[in-house]
Amino acid sequence: MTEQEQKDKNVEHFLDLNKQSNRGKLKIYIGMSAGVGKTYRMLQEAHSMIKNGINVQIGYIETHNRKETQDLVAGLPFIPRRQTFYKGKQLDEMDINSIFILKPEWVIIDELAHTNIPGSKNEKRWQDVQDILNEGINVITAVNIQHIESINEEIKKIAGIEVNERVPDSFLKMADEVVNIDLTAEELITRLKEGKIYDKSKVELALKNFFKPEKILQLRELALKEVATQVVRKIETEVPRPQQLKQEHFLACISSNNEVAKKIIRKTARLANYYNSKWYVLYIQTPNESANKIALDKQRHLINNYKLAIDLGAEVIQSQIKSDGTQLPVNVPFISLHSTASNIVDAIMQIATEKEITTICIGKPHLNMWQILLKTSIFNHLLKGLSENDIDLIILS
Repeated sequence: MTEQEQKDKNVEHFLDLNKQSNRGKLKIYIGMSAGVGKTYRMLQEAHSMIKNGINVQIGYIETHNRKETQDLVAGLPFIPRRQTFYKGKQLDEMDINSIFILKPEWVIIDELAHTNIPGSKNEKRWQDVQDILNEGINVITAVNIQHIESINEEIKKIAGIEVNERVPDSFLKMADEVVNIDLTAEELITRLKEGKIYDKSKVELALKNFFKPEKILQLRELALKEVATQVVRKIETEVPRPQQLKQEHFLACISSNNEVAKKIIRKTARLANYYNSKWYVLYIQTPNESANKIALDKQRHLINNYKLAIDLGAEVIQSQIKSDGTQLPVNVPFISLHSTASNIVDAIMQIATEKEITTICIGKPHLNMWQILLKTSIFNHLLKGLSENDIDLIILS
C-alpha cells in the first residue's frame, strides 16, 4: 500500500468513526419465530427505561391481540401513527416525520421486515429505521430469523415457503447490540396451544405447518448462529487483532446459472458476515457469453444477482476472457469492469491477488465454467496458483 493510499484509508476511517458517533444506537431482538417474546421484551425494556427517567416512546408496536403484550402497552407514550388509504381501506403506518419532530432519546419499533404501504417515504421499515438512526435517535427493534436475506435459501428448505419480506445482512451489521430471545421447541408449542401466539382457531393448522418441532429446532439453530456471528463481529470490531494476522477476504465466483449463482452469493455472504470480512463476487464472461451470444434471460439474471450481491455487502467485479473484445452489455453502474484475461484461471488469480483474497468460493462442478476446469489441466493450474498464494478453495453445494 502506497503512502497516499494509507492516508486515504486513514481519512476514510476517520469519517466512518465520525458518522458512527453522530448516528443513533441500534439494538435488535432476534427470535426463531413469532411468539417467542420479542415484542414483550421490548415493552418491558421501555417500562424500565421510563422508570429511570429516559425519554423513550413507541414508534410502532404490533401486539397481535396477545393479552400479555397488550397489558404491557398501558402507560407507555405513543407516537401517533400515520393514517392512509390504500385500495379503499384505511391503514396505519409508523409516522417517521413525527418521530423526527418529537426526537425522543429512544424509540421502540416492531416488525422490522415490514413492507410499507405504497407511497410511503421508504419501501421497507428497516429503511425507515436507518433514517431515524441517521437523525441521532436510538432504536430498539425486533425481527424473526426467517427475514434475514442471506439465509433465505435455508428458510425455504426448512419452512417450504419463500419469505418475501427480508432484511439485508448489511443492516444487521449496523447493530450495536443483538439479543436472541430463545425458547425451547416444547415451550413455544405450549404457548401456541395456550392461544398466546395465534387465535385458537388457527392453532391446529399452525401445528401441522410452521410449528413442527423439527422445524422449530432448525430455526432455533439459525437464530443462535446469527447472534453468535454478531458477537464475533463485535469482537472483531472492538478487540484489535494482532497486526500479523491476515484479514479474511472472500471471493465468490459465479456463472450465468441463476439459481446456483444465488446460492453461492448467499452462502459466501454468510461466511463473510461470520468473519466480519470484505467479500467480492466475480463473474467471468467467456466468449460463449459475449454480447451477441448470451441469452436475454441470462443477462437479466446476471443483473439481478449483481444487485443481490450488492445488497448483501459485496463488491461485484466482471472480468472477460480475451476473444473479439466485445463486452457484455450490462448497464449496471455499481459493478467494476476488470481488464481482460487470457483464461479463467488468470482472471481469478488477477482478482485474488489484487483484492488479497484468502478464500475462493465456487459452485459444484456441474456448472459449465467449472466443468471446463475439471476436465482439463486448467484446474491443476488453478490449484497450483491458490497453493502458492495461500488461498483456500471452498466448493459449495
